[in-house]
Amino acid sequence: MTTVIEGCAVATVDASGTEYQSGHVVVSDGVITAVGPGPAPARTDAVHVDAAGCLATPGLVNTHHHLYQWATRAVSVDDGLFTWLKTLYPIWAGINEPIVGAAARAGLARLALTGCTTSTDHHYVFPREGGDVLGATISAAADVGLRFHPTRGSMDLSVKDGGLPPDSVVQPLDAVLAAVDEAVSRWHDPSPGAMVRIAAAPCSPFSVTRDLMRESASQARELGIRLHTHLAETHDEDEYCREKFGMTPVEYLSDVDWLGPDVWLAHGVHLSDADVVTLAGAGTGVAHCPSSNARLGSGIAPVAALLEAGGPLGLGVDGAASQENGGLSEELHQALFAARLRYGPSGLTARDALRIGTIGGARCLGRQDEIGSLEVGKRADIALWRVDGPFHSDIVDPIDALVYGSPPPLARLFVEGRAIVIEDELQTLDVEAAGADLRHAARQLARSS
Repeated sequence: MTTVIEGCAVATVDASGTEYQSGHVVVSDGVITAVGPGPAPARTDAVHVDAAGCLATPGLVNTHHHLYQWATRAVSVDDGLFTWLKTLYPIWAGINEPIVGAAARAGLARLALTGCTTSTDHHYVFPREGGDVLGATISAAADVGLRFHPTRGSMDLSVKDGGLPPDSVVQPLDAVLAAVDEAVSRWHDPSPGAMVRIAAAPCSPFSVTRDLMRESASQARELGIRLHTHLAETHDEDEYCREKFGMTPVEYLSDVDWLGPDVWLAHGVHLSDADVVTLAGAGTGVAHCPSSNARLGSGIAPVAALLEAGGPLGLGVDGAASQENGGLSEELHQALFAARLRYGPSGLTARDALRIGTIGGARCLGRQDEIGSLEVGKRADIALWRVDGPFHSDIVDPIDALVYGSPPPLARLFVEGRAIVIEDELQTLDVEAAGADLRHAARQLARSS
């Protein structure tokens, strides 16, 4: 099937930053076949979308999330990361497959309704009687219709061994490696246009042993998958690494062979200038999570320095237990404002924010040749933002309307050429039913904790 989208402003986010005040995008069989100014060449065999009053951008890419946390929003609301985790870990120890499935469907629906076409999920809590919680997230992504990069996370350092998580949610090294092998065999699709790709993701320096970090890196490279972990999120973590390992978090990464273009890191708030250069030089990406970092009082990542250094830099929502909104489009706005709080008014532009949220995220996931910009040959993951309404039409520049203003309504959201959102309504899932399932799951989890 061919779809012709025309009459809209187009921000391609290609390497040259090409934009059209009024242009078109043509999609055939899930792939972009034409992008340009003015109307598309006439054809009678296509579905035509009149996108007048809209801005077309690449779909947003969410590079860090914890979908299961949708069942525990607004808990420990006035605490920093370590206290917050110690409060929530015993609750999360009660998650199971139905609870995670309900949380994932609601969370992914929210992402779709805020312009996200590709999402990661960092799932690292695997209760012994929890069932197939990773499979539940993958099934939910298929239901919603998003491109999905779930990670098989892990923890093997419990409280009794000097870590933060309770013993009930940690796993021995051999079990973790076997589970990653199984996840890759079962779900990972390395082919072009893949809807599911798996990564390995030990949780953090304070919940994972050095052996697990090293073995995970070796295994991932043998399997040809990517690596993900939390790093440099708080001052507490920095102090923990210095006391436990005698080095900074980034030095620790180097020590366990985690620097490379196949790695992306969540947060990167407390990075020195030397750290930024090290990560960029290794091609290691950073998932910037401005709202979560603000909610937990963790700090403001050095976004301008990371951009200038040239390494991959994407946006992340993070778990809904520390970013209760759960939407991705608002992270464009928050990233802009957070950078300006740190650097001043020249810290980040609206176009910088859009680039981070699209092609930057694609680079973090190693998919910059497939998604993240509107170019011929790329997959048709496209957001059509309606910027002609009463709250946006007075802003002359449509990209400014998207980033500075409130999130605009979505006229369409295409994933692999399929419209999964039309006029702000999800076409693939009953959102009210998903919300009811989530409420039931959250209450069930609260009762069990």
